[in-house]
Amino acid sequence: MLKYLTFYEDRGIEVWHAEGQYVWDSNGRKYLDMHTGHGVAFLGHRHPHIVGSIIEQMKSIAVLSTAFRSRVRDEMLDTVSKIVPSKFEYMYLLNSGSEAVEFSLKIARKATNRKKIIYFTNSFHGRTFGALSVTSNPRYRKGFEPLLPETYQLKYNDVSEVDEAVDENTAAVVVELIQGEGGINIATRNFVSALRRRTVETGALLVVDEIQTGFGRTGTTWLFEQYGVTPDILLAGKSIGGGFPVSAVFIPGDTASKLEHGCHGSTYGGNPLACAAVKASTEVLISESVPQQASTKGSKLIEKLRSAVMGYRIVREVRGVGLMIGIELRIEPTKIIRCLQDGGLLALKAGITVLRLLPPYTINDSDIEFTVRRVEECLSEQFSS
Repeated sequence: MLKYLTFYEDRGIEVWHAEGQYVWDSNGRKYLDMHTGHGVAFLGHRHPHIVGSIIEQMKSIAVLSTAFRSRVRDEMLDTVSKIVPSKFEYMYLLNSGSEAVEFSLKIARKATNRKKIIYFTNSFHGRTFGALSVTSNPRYRKGFEPLLPETYQLKYNDVSEVDEAVDENTAAVVVELIQGEGGINIATRNFVSALRRRTVETGALLVVDEIQTGFGRTGTTWLFEQYGVTPDILLAGKSIGGGFPVSAVFIPGDTASKLEHGCHGSTYGGNPLACAAVKASTEVLISESVPQQASTKGSKLIEKLRSAVMGYRIVREVRGVGLMIGIELRIEPTKIIRCLQDGGLLALKAGITVLRLLPPYTINDSDIEFTVRRVEECLSEQFSS
């Protein structure tokens, strides 16, 4: 019998059912899900509007090349237009965050006729060759070199290198405004302003990876709104499909005009089911004021966590924006994650020492209290204050 090849450590439970912010294992035990498939289920598991939209689409057509027009794609574009700046005249759907990053690198080199790509320490943009080339963690890169040439790493949040490194040979600067996998590291305003200023001066493209931060999680539809800048290429994914595997690349018209037929393609990208999922997810984002809920609930959760755990000597910091939260510890967090799971809460790791919480916007006050209590209990069980 075949075995599934997995590169994640088995968490030891078999999940049978999921709904909203909860999942149940094969023994009927309920868990509050703050793992959410690495942030994918931000709109909650099986949101009825999104599920209904996908089922309805399956009744007509599920498979269609983007060489053919479809009503659901036009409806999706009309709906998504309500949540992105008018600068972005074109949208292209793919199937994963890594694919979106790959396409953005191709766009940057094609549109600028340059090769140099800048990325940052502690970055994570995916595990395919192009995305891996702008991902800093040597553990992910080891054994796969040589990767893309002319990719250069700068120190995150350090403006001192920006003016010299970003020059007239630079095609793109690729950045996360909060580094998720890297440790919930939050970009400073000065850093982002310096990147925007210098890319404009040199004609390089600023690519903002909002695959995890975007679509409401950080308290605004897009995190870049909080910095007062607009990227040249915007990448979205994870929650944009409400659980359906889809990612998106947004580009302006002048950039799109430099891309000709055949320069990219995807068998499944932009399929009718993906369009239906993105359309319905955007409708949920708007109708249920998701960013505002994420802002309010995230602020409450962060404040309560700080009050509860900052007295523990192994806790360095509680940080986050909206419902993207990290608790930086003085130790590797695996034991804490296991303790939380044993007590009915699913979480995950970021960086080396950060406990990461990526809850759905559907969490309520009881969930927040439960989370704070469980985190404090696990810290208390493992280490005295």
